[in-house]
Amino acid sequence: MTVEQTEVTEGYEKSTGQAAPPGNRRGLIALCVLGAVAGLLGLAIYSGINARAAASDQLSRVTEQSAIPVVNVVYPQAAAPTQEIVLPGNMQAFTDSPIYARTSGYLTHWYFDIGARVSKGQLLAEIETPETDQQLQQARADLETAQANYHLAETTAERWQYLLKTDSVSKQETDQAVSNLSAQKATVDSKAAAVRRLEQLQSFEKVYAPFDGVITARNTDIGALIDAGAGGQGKELFHLAALGTLRVFVAVPEVFSLAARPGAQATLTLDEFPGRTFHGKLVRNANSIDPASRTLLVEVDVDNPTGQLLPGAYASVHLKLPGPMRSVTIPANTLLFRREGMVAAAVRNGRAELIPVTIGRDYGGRVEVVSGLQTDLPLILDPADSLIGGTPVKVHGRPGNPSHT
Repeated sequence: MTVEQTEVTEGYEKSTGQAAPPGNRRGLIALCVLGAVAGLLGLAIYSGINARAAASDQLSRVTEQSAIPVVNVVYPQAAAPTQEIVLPGNMQAFTDSPIYARTSGYLTHWYFDIGARVSKGQLLAEIETPETDQQLQQARADLETAQANYHLAETTAERWQYLLKTDSVSKQETDQAVSNLSAQKATVDSKAAAVRRLEQLQSFEKVYAPFDGVITARNTDIGALIDAGAGGQGKELFHLAALGTLRVFVAVPEVFSLAARPGAQATLTLDEFPGRTFHGKLVRNANSIDPASRTLLVEVDVDNPTGQLLPGAYASVHLKLPGPMRSVTIPANTLLFRREGMVAAAVRNGRAELIPVTIGRDYGGRVEVVSGLQTDLPLILDPADSLIGGTPVKVHGRPGNPSHT
């Protein structure tokens, strides 16, 4: 008999005053064992229920946390203190002119080819015009005939006027002689004008440069038939461009039209001259906004004494704005296109907020925002198109505000 059994038996004997029978002792022991097993089973069930409830609560919390999107953020950057716009420009020669012939014939010589620099009045080509030469000879002969007739008429008129004083001739015959003198004088003037016209045409046999410049095209050769274009547009012989000063035409957006005032300074950069800038001056604008493109056409003149800048080249024109603008720049992938307009996805108090913004200049990867944002407001990078305002978000890491560093 064990100690526990002895204690139970002694207890029974004390309570009844009699010795406990052997069968009752075994029942009490079995009852105690069953009670202990039931207690252990209940404890195990309770522990299991509590564990499952705790796991369910944890799963719910993890699910809720997983449902909150994790986002990367970036802060807007303040725009540079010097405000300027960069626009594409088309460079053109200050004076650009085709050279045509004013008389018809055959080209006998040309003296300059493309790329040659010529001065005003320099001979470019010569044209042989046999028909014009023959016409000029005939016109001069006709002029001599008219002059001879005029001298005869002049002598006759003087003689008839002298004879009229003695009534040797009639007044009618004298008037006819004087009238014939006037007609012969008009004939002489007409023939002289014809001679001068043909002499001018003959002078056009030599083609001269009308201004200092560079030959950019030669469209003729020796022996070519030259048509002055009496019945239509003639053929261009040369193309001459003045490169001492270049015109740069720029289409300025309407929103920046205040920067396009005559007298404003501008700088130019070209891809073929890396690291170099050229200075120009805005000399005039169209004073009218193009309704199709909503731009203002302006002209910037650039000195080009060495001729290193070429007409037709592409240039980036930098124009300074009239005053500083309070603007920030943000990555383009922080913007969303919504029905109400352009918005930026920001984070405020752990929730997403869609803020309407006004876009200024587009720099490609970044854009300028002229209103709606501040530098201390984090923006969501690559926000989902389905993002709505008020959605809880979790920021990945804690990036510092670059404007405060």
